[in-house]
Amino acid sequence: MKSMEEMMKAAQAAAETIQKQMNEAQAKLDTIEVEGSAGGGLVKVRCTARGRVLGVSIDDTLLAPDDKQMLEDLVAAAFNDARGKADRAANEQMQAIQTGMGLPPGMTIPGFS
Repeated sequence: MKSMEEMMKAAQAAAETIQKQMNEAQAKLDTIEVEGSAGGGLVKVRCTARGRVLGVSIDDTLLAPDDKQMLEDLVAAAFNDARGKADRAANEQMQAIQTGMGLPPGMTIPGFS
């Protein structure tokens, strides 16, 4: 039978492994790019799966002063589209990590869900 000290060491090693895998997953999320669009592609927002905005593209036809409100609405819609895709990409990555750790589906680790 394992001693308490051996069990504590094993638990610490497991916790360190999980932390390392989660840090790697978070870093990977910042390399995954998604693109959201609105207005039939007239406005596009590129961001990482962590939600960091990389760029905004606005079609020249939308740059009329009297269309300012519509343009603002389309930028917000494109960002929300990109954010939704980023969330889905992040969830897929986290599920893959959790499956790799042998965690049951649906179980979350606080701070990483």
